[in-house]
Amino acid sequence: MSDAGTRLAVLGSPISHSKSPAIQRAAYGVLGLDWTYEAIEMSGDALGDFIGGLDEQWRGLSLTMPLKRDVLALLAWRHPLVDLVGGANTVLLGAGGPRGFNTDVQGVVESFAGVGVSSLGYVHLLGAGATAASVLVAVAQLGATRVLVSARSPERAVGIVELGGRLGVDVVVRPWGIMDRSLIVPDAVISTVPGGQNDLVFAEPVRAGSVLFDVAYDPWPSRLASDWMSAGGTVISGLDLLVNQAVGQVRLFVAGDQFAPLPNELEVVAAMRAAVA
Repeated sequence: MSDAGTRLAVLGSPISHSKSPAIQRAAYGVLGLDWTYEAIEMSGDALGDFIGGLDEQWRGLSLTMPLKRDVLALLAWRHPLVDLVGGANTVLLGAGGPRGFNTDVQGVVESFAGVGVSSLGYVHLLGAGATAASVLVAVAQLGATRVLVSARSPERAVGIVELGGRLGVDVVVRPWGIMDRSLIVPDAVISTVPGGQNDLVFAEPVRAGSVLFDVAYDPWPSRLASDWMSAGGTVISGLDLLVNQAVGQVRLFVAGDQFAPLPNELEVVAAMRAAVA
């Protein structure tokens, strides 16, 4: 594949704040690829016409909310993870039509690996939206068997409960603010809600003993992350997820396989992390 004139972009709304261009450009710089990667404001209504109008210079797209579900009807092929999670964050373009992938699940698993966590049992998940579905699949891959979901609208969490059933994970949903009274400290607390919108308070034993994974990264540290740090707890930032899911995307765009390591991957990932340090 020639590298001259190859185009990539991240689509979403709002998108002006996106750190994806800096992360991905850093990767292609190390790989010696003269590719462009830009951020484009995009609504679900306009997505079909946009993808349909792309020429052969376009290699792929990264998708943020609200497009991860909107794109499904436009795909010629979907990776099984896309159907399981119900969303695609990556589109690979080619002669056979757009193909959809999900690298968020892989990004969550790799983010836990970064702090030495290779297995989970009991997880407290905050939020029940599209990101929560990817997180649930990821923690199931890490062995979780019980997940407590705190949701502001529990009636909208039916899909998460059904997904848990397919994964063999016992998912219990409780209204926002109603905590687990069993006093069992979860292995991880994972927040999928936007930064600044998490008002839950956790006891010190939880903050000290559980890994906090807060997918928010702006502002950082979030209030929840600050609470965890004050108790000496382990914290994973949303920037870790952003970089780790992007590694899967770069692998797809470069070689068509999200699990095949890149040439000089350690150097590539270091450059990607430095771009948002």
